[in-house]
Amino acid sequence: MAELQSLEELGGAVDTAAPEAPVHVQKLDAQGRAYATGKRKDAIARVWVKPGTGKIIVNKKDMTEYFARPVLQMILRQPIMLTDRDGQYDVIATVTGGGLSGQAGAVRHGLSKALTHYEPELRGILKKNGFLTRDSRVVERKKFGKRKARRSFQFSKR
Repeated sequence: MAELQSLEELGGAVDTAAPEAPVHVQKLDAQGRAYATGKRKDAIARVWVKPGTGKIIVNKKDMTEYFARPVLQMILRQPIMLTDRDGQYDVIATVTGGGLSGQAGAVRHGLSKALTHYEPELRGILKKNGFLTRDSRVVERKKFGKRKARRSFQFSKR
């Protein structure tokens, strides 16, 4: 029978302390802005956050002009409202690809990431509410022998 050896005998001292969480630091550019990219469906947003009065500019237009539907404006403002930073930051975003709904989601994702670059302590609340997670749902591809991804061609008995 093999003799059982203790961990101390095999490997020396055993460190049972939990590893410490990495310390997050501010990531700012030369102009004092935080930058991040966000993605949703086919839309890609580049977002810059800087201290200011709360203006949100998307593709060189005001947010209310670019996203006319109130639901899309609400999606955009969710990270700011959740973290109680309304009126403290100016947001400048350029977004391409996809439709308006996907673009709003992409700007929200990029804004959340940029806020964590500016204030790393906000990461916990944004991650808990799912704003830092990339929504991986995309359009299902069309299959051959079908009209769409799942819809079959119309069946005719005769």
